[in-house]
Amino acid sequence: MATKIGFLSFGHWMDAPGSRVVTGQDALLQAIDLSVAAEEVGIDGAYFRVHHYAKQHSAPFPLLAAIAARTKRIELGTGVIDMRYENPMYMAEEAAVTDLISSGRLQLGVSRGSPEPALAGYQAFGYVPEDGDHAEMARHKTLIFLRAIQGAGVANPDPRQSASPEPLALEPQSPDLHQRIWWGAGSRKTAVWAAEQGMNLMSSTLLTEDTGVPFSELQAEQIQQFRDAWDVAGHHWTPRVSVSRSIIPLVDDESRRYFGVRAQAEAKDQVGQIEPGELARFGRSYIGEIDTLIEELKEDAAVQAADTLLVTVPNALGVDFNARMLEAISKELRTALG
Repeated sequence: MATKIGFLSFGHWMDAPGSRVVTGQDALLQAIDLSVAAEEVGIDGAYFRVHHYAKQHSAPFPLLAAIAARTKRIELGTGVIDMRYENPMYMAEEAAVTDLISSGRLQLGVSRGSPEPALAGYQAFGYVPEDGDHAEMARHKTLIFLRAIQGAGVANPDPRQSASPEPLALEPQSPDLHQRIWWGAGSRKTAVWAAEQGMNLMSSTLLTEDTGVPFSELQAEQIQQFRDAWDVAGHHWTPRVSVSRSIIPLVDDESRRYFGVRAQAEAKDQVGQIEPGELARFGRSYIGEIDTLIEELKEDAAVQAADTLLVTVPNALGVDFNARMLEAISKELRTALG
């Protein structure tokens, strides 16, 4: 069963009725305030989705560094950074600096990412896959990033300035940061690949495959295959596994007004497509009274198998609403689930 609980925010903002997050600045400043509030009520992690060409969070490192400066204990993470858009060397420097500012609290989720509003939007960032395989490009960049944060020599020294012929590593380095990188795996196959590369497993509310079994069982199978592959690879440290869930405890009139009528409609898995020809299974939402949620989550095989539970939050409803929700999850749900 999950021993750590974090929140995952997409950072939506919109100028629409009911929204308390109207601008991009609102989304960023409220993300900082929510992280502070979450730490105060005992939540273990503040994680942020990275999404381009949309009114959501996009550039994570300034945000995570700002949160690090306002907090002391809470983990700071992403879920996930789309590596197709990244320069892995510059990202390695940003990650190390942010981790040092936070005193080693960074938990970076990386992956191929998800479909964007832009068609091959990473090309506008200057990245074009040589063979047309954008997923392979993301994996290749991730391996470069991992080597860089582990202190590998990545550039030849100028003999006019260095007496050593050894390749130069990026600076600064942050100890053990490589053990806090997570791969956002959308299938059992990519979970195995993550284990082979020595990354933690971050599994979302959807899988890009469907075998006909309930989502939680398919995800639990993914987690077991990851752990089996980790053992075979022989890494010297114990990995972590997170799963994401949409959990809305109905704790007051406001939460019942916004979400009460959706409880039954969203209580089942869904099967659909996120890309043409790619079948996906989407996990259900958990909406209801605390006692009901406790019993339902005890039956979720993947929640029971993971060590970290990331709760997606409706950030557009503002800091106060989400802080109340997270306090109920931290103090009531966590205790009951053990």
